[in-house]
Order: sequence, then structure tokens, then C-alpha cells
Amino acid sequence: MIQIDNVSKHFVARSGGSLFKRAVKQTVHAVQGVTVYAASGCITGLLGPNGAGKTTTLRMLGGLFKPDGGSITVDGIAVDQAPRQALARMGILGDAHGLYPRLSARENIIYFGRLQGMEADAASDRAQELSRLLDMDKILDRRAEGFSQGERMKTALARALVHDPANIVLDEPTNGLDVLATRSLREVLRHLRSPAGGSKCIVFSTHIMQEVEQLCEHVVVVAQGRSVAQGSVPELLAQAGESKFEDAFVKLAFPHPTPEAHA
Repeated sequence: MIQIDNVSKHFVARSGGSLFKRAVKQTVHAVQGVTVYAASGCITGLLGPNGAGKTTTLRMLGGLFKPDGGSITVDGIAVDQAPRQALARMGILGDAHGLYPRLSARENIIYFGRLQGMEADAASDRAQELSRLLDMDKILDRRAEGFSQGERMKTALARALVHDPANIVLDEPTNGLDVLATRSLREVLRHLRSPAGGSKCIVFSTHIMQEVEQLCEHVVVVAQGRSVAQGSVPELLAQAGESKFEDAFVKLAFPHPTPEAHA
């Protein structure tokens, strides 16, 4: 279970500096009040346009940024107070997969298992188990250098799952994937959230509405750094008074269209 409660985060950016002119400091409010409740045995979608604050929110969840306000807990563990214990409860697949290119897929997985405190034999057995789950037999002993985007995704996901975490966090994992790789990822996530797969809590960040419709039981709509609506897809359709999810998303995320939108 993951609980993100009214978190906020701002950054100070500099712009316009030159030899004769001092740079101007500007405060950027990346997140201004995002709330997400993600239950076990459920895929929760974090849906919003690029720049909505999804990645910043997930980086706070992963302990990379400390929130300026609000709180984040993982299975009741406060991330800011006990980050190592909270991170041990999560498997995180970020937007940069960062595989070691000179290591094989198997070696990448085992290495991260060892970093998670697993014994070598246990990490090796888990790599073999994940290879079967993710259909990685053909690439398991190949170097990661030269992997396709889909092969990189599978290896990175296996690496995130090696310690069998109760909570899985994915930041736009289908970016750059072809149709078959995307379908394969969906099947794996459906398995992981099921009782047979351990009833995992899965948080899935995306800007692709089709992914949310096909995959997520619960959706949090994020726009301009805020969570503006949440519920199941049918509930969001009813809330917006629309029959198509794309139309519902636009109405919920952008309730006050600019004059240019009608030009």
C-alpha cells in the first residue's frame, strides 16, 4: 500500500543571466498538492500530460526529493523518516533504465539482488524465476549492450522485482515500446496484481489514456502539479459527463480552456 498525501515540491531556477546582467531566480512549483492512495492487489494509474508533476511525485516517493509539504508512506513506513526501510518495500522502474551494458541480463538482475541484501544463490534462483515470468530466456545470458528497448525494459523490470517487493512503481514504462512489448508488459502487470502474482500494489504513471483504460482499476488525474480527480474509469466518465475517456480526461484536467482552444 502506498499513500501520498497532499505533497508539494518547488525548485528554484535561474534564467536570463549574462556577463552584464544578473540571472533572475524563478520559483517553479512542480507539485502543488498531489494525493494518491494505491491499494494492494490493484493497479493505480497516475495520469497526466507531460509536465504535470508525475515524475517529480514518483521521485519523492523513491526518496530522491524530500517533499516541501505533505507526507508519503509505504506500507505504513514514512519515506522521509525511514527511507531505506521504505525503499526495501518497493521495486522502482524509472524513466532511465540505467542497465550496465557490459553485464548480461542475468548479471544485472543478480547484482541488484545482492544490493538488496540477497544471498548469491537466492538472487540467481530469482533471476531464473523472473526470466520465465518475463520470457527472457533468449536474452538472459546476453550482454545488455545492444538490447532493444523492449529487452531493456524487461531486464530493468526484472531488476526492480528481484527482491520480490510488495509495491511496484513504474514511470511511463511503455515509452518507446512496440505493440508486442507493450502487450507483454500489460500481461505481466496483471499477473503481479493478481493473487497468483502476490497481489502487488502497482503505481503506473503514464500520459497514454489507452494504457489506463486497459490496465488500471483506479486512476488519479494530475494536472499542473495537482491531483484534480480520481476514481475508476467508469467513475471518471460519469464525473465528467462524457462517454469517451479522452474527452473525460480533457474536461477533468483542463476545466478552463484558454481562448486559443476555441480559435
